Amino acid sequence: MLALIAGEGTLPAAVAAAQARRPLVCALSGHAPEGLAPDMTFRVEQLGGLMATLKAQGVTRVCLCGGVRRPEIDLGALDDATLPLVPRLRDALRLGDDGALRALIAILEGEGFEVVAAHEAAPALLPPAGVLTAARPGPGAEAEARLGAEVVAEMGAADQGQACAIRGDRVLAREGPEGTDAMLARLAPPAAPGPGDAPGDPFSWAADMMGDVLGGAADWLSGQGGEEAARAGLLYKVPKPDQDRRADLPAIGPRTAGAVAAAGLAGIVIEAGGVMVLDRDATVAALDRAGLFLWVRG
Repeated sequence: MLALIAGEGTLPAAVAAAQARRPLVCALSGHAPEGLAPDMTFRVEQLGGLMATLKAQGVTRVCLCGGVRRPEIDLGALDDATLPLVPRLRDALRLGDDGALRALIAILEGEGFEVVAAHEAAPALLPPAGVLTAARPGPGAEAEARLGAEVVAEMGAADQGQACAIRGDRVLAREGPEGTDAMLARLAPPAAPGPGDAPGDPFSWAADMMGDVLGGAADWLSGQGGEEAARAGLLYKVPKPDQDRRADLPAIGPRTAGAVAAAGLAGIVIEAGGVMVLDRDATVAALDRAGLFLWVRG
C-alpha cells in the first residue's frame, strides 16, 4: 500500500489521482494539500509514531510530495516513538533543503519503507521532450537556456534554488526559498494603486525593482520596445545537480504559466525527465492563450 507524505499545492492530488487504489494521505500539520482530503495530519515531532501507524495499516511504499516550509521542532510535542530519532532530525534540519530530504529518506528507508518518487508514482506528470505549445522558442532561446543551465547549476550546487529568469545575456532573477512564483512576481510591473489604496513606500518599491529586475526588465517596465520587448526572455527550471529525485523534483503548472505571462517573459524551458507539469492540458492552454512557449529541452 502507498502512503503520501503530503505538503502544500496540487501535486499530492495529482499523484493520488494516478493510483488504481487511493493512497493513505498523511499531511504535515500546517501544509494541507489542495483538492485532497488528508486521512491524518502529523507533526515532525510525531514522525516515529506516524511510521508505526503506517506499518500497522500495511503501508510499504511512501511518496514525499508537495511543498513544505522548514519546521521548528517543539520538544514538548515529541512522542515516545520519535525520541530515538531526535539527533537525526536535529542534524537534518541543520542541513540545506536537499540534505534534509536525503536524511528524511534515509530515516524512512531505515524503517523498511520503499521511498517512491512522485514522477514514478504518476509517470504522466513528466512530459515528452519537445515544444508542447503553438508558440515556438525564438532564435535567442538556445543561448538563454544555456545561460540558465549555468546559473541554476551554480545555484543548485549551493542548494539555493532550481529556477531563474533570463533575458538575453542577463540574469533577471534567481529563485530563492520563497519559490518560483514569488521570483516571477518580482518581475511583474507594480499594480497601479486604486482610489482607496494607501500610497506605497517608494523606498521599498525601489529596492524591489533595483535588485533582480534591473536590466532587461527595466526596459520593459519603461515601455521601450513595446509588446515585443515585453515578451522576451524565459523561465529556466531544472533539478539541482545530483539531487535525490525521489523528493523535491521541480514542477510547473497553470499558475506558473500565469506568472510567466505577468513577468513579461516569452516562455518556459524545463529539463526533459526532470520537471513535472501539473495539469498539463490546462498549463499548455494557458500558455497558448498568452502566446508563450513551453520547451521541454532534451
